[in-house]
Amino acid sequence: MSMLSRRNFLTVPAAFAAMPALAQFRVDISGVGARQFPIAIAPFRGEAGWTQQVSAIIRADLERSGQFRGVDTGGVAVDETARPVATEWRGRGADALAAGSLSRLADGRVDVRFRLWDTVRGQDLGGQAYAVVEADLRLAAHRIADYIYEKITGEKGVFATRIAYVTKSAQRHTLWVADSDGEGAQVALASAEPIISPAWSPNGSELAYVSFETKKPVVYSQEIASGKRSAVAAFKGSNSAPAWSPDGSQLAVVLTREGGSQLYLMNRNGENVRRLTSSSSIDTEPVFSADGKQLYFVSDRGGSPQIYRMPAGGGNIERVTFNGSYNVSPAVSPDGRWLAYVTRDGGGAFRVQLMEMASGTVTTISDTRDDESPSFAPNSRLVLFATRAQGRDVLMTSTLDGKIKATLLSNRGDVREPMWGPYAR
Repeated sequence: MSMLSRRNFLTVPAAFAAMPALAQFRVDISGVGARQFPIAIAPFRGEAGWTQQVSAIIRADLERSGQFRGVDTGGVAVDETARPVATEWRGRGADALAAGSLSRLADGRVDVRFRLWDTVRGQDLGGQAYAVVEADLRLAAHRIADYIYEKITGEKGVFATRIAYVTKSAQRHTLWVADSDGEGAQVALASAEPIISPAWSPNGSELAYVSFETKKPVVYSQEIASGKRSAVAAFKGSNSAPAWSPDGSQLAVVLTREGGSQLYLMNRNGENVRRLTSSSSIDTEPVFSADGKQLYFVSDRGGSPQIYRMPAGGGNIERVTFNGSYNVSPAVSPDGRWLAYVTRDGGGAFRVQLMEMASGTVTTISDTRDDESPSFAPNSRLVLFATRAQGRDVLMTSTLDGKIKATLLSNRGDVREPMWGPYAR
């Protein structure tokens, strides 16, 4: 088991594919938060018969956030045109109510409408309407969930964002781009060779990743919309662990072209390569701080893998993690407040830790034993990581206090290497 990766890779001939597909996930939500907002999501009028149950997607999104608790509507028929009696819904335990409808437009698209009410204050919190093709009903549902989340919490929702992840099934590796709940997935790359380390560009238009299709690790950058891609780091030796700068102009990578694994900075097209570290140790897994001024990375320069940081252009290096003898896979939250990483505890379990940057306080947010690759939701409220559950590699999201977790079990094989994308879409 190396410091660079705890996965074992098989090598067989490479191949490509680029086709849409549905990756069916089963989502199991566990845990109870200290404070959860009770909300009733009524079945949308006219949603029966469509391929997606919009109200169910909205409710699942909100519950997965850990901020909401769904309240049974008791089969009451209500839509966006209703004038709900606030006291009746408060009597059901709901502090808010959302209702809506679906209808087919003359051009074949679906008209999705909804409205949100605060049943405590008796206020109409507004609504929206979307005209979408049926294939975009899930996206419409996610956007409605984002609207509700922001109206109630005052913060942006993340349900309409995307994630990337890799599945392995029957010796075939596939890089997927999917909705934040893992559904609606499309193939970005399929290969008989391993694919690792996907990294979103800051505007969400590109993915950088490492592919072994040429029998060695090479860093590629690929446009999501067109599938157009290019090798941006294919130097002698190993090319790995790409990380975008917050402004999207540069990539930090790990190269061995001059010997051991060291950190380098390059333009996004692979030009102007500059070496950042010069050590006899292994330096790897770089990530930029939220403001782009620093790089966090993993090094065994102190005798065991620990997380360090230095100015993004190179310079003085300081150690960040001190608890335990094995701390890897750093991820910085978009708001710059948190550092997530994987630690190996005294029992040999690999668990996601969360460090508050200002205080240095560290908490364990997972109760599984084989955690990998943490990344933050763009609103910094959830952590996505890979782990093992029920004997399989799965994806899991956790609230920052570790109290609410959602396990995403795929029917497409083992799932790994998740990365949560930015807001842009």
